[in-house]
Amino acid sequence: MPALELAEVILAVIIGTLAAIVYSLRVLILLERRVANMESNIQKMTSKVLKEEIVIEKALKRKR
Repeated sequence: MPALELAEVILAVIIGTLAAIVYSLRVLILLERRVANMESNIQKMTSKVLKEEIVIEKALKRKR
């Protein structure tokens, strides 16, 4: 019977490891989505800043 208990412990460790890997992948996917969202927000902000810079440059050219 001790061999059966050892096999159960080994199986439990393997299942626990697989569960930890799956959970880690889930967390990584959620973090990747957050980073992608931040990147899109940064891209939107930089495009707005670029448009504003173009407006300022045009205004400066008119004054000269």
